[in-house]
Amino acid sequence: MAAFARLLIIGFVVLTIVYISLSLYSRAVRRSKLEAEWEENRGPGTREDFVDRGLAAYEGSLRRKLILGVYIIPVIVVATIIYLTNFQ
Repeated sequence: MAAFARLLIIGFVVLTIVYISLSLYSRAVRRSKLEAEWEENRGPGTREDFVDRGLAAYEGSLRRKLILGVYIIPVIVVATIIYLTNFQ
């Protein structure tokens, strides 16, 4: 049981690091695309306002929610492997 608890703790820490890294990377890519779009179109308002509005829209986007799959998919795979190993 201690080995399983260690697996859960280490797995959670690793997945959290991956999630944070992926989230920061995705946000940085979105920011650079918004800045490039503003440079191309020179929309109304300042650059920072345009980028801030775009990032606020990004916060509610599907891509942001899909990044949570970093937690869900590995847990399902490990649970399936454990089940198949022990009960088949």
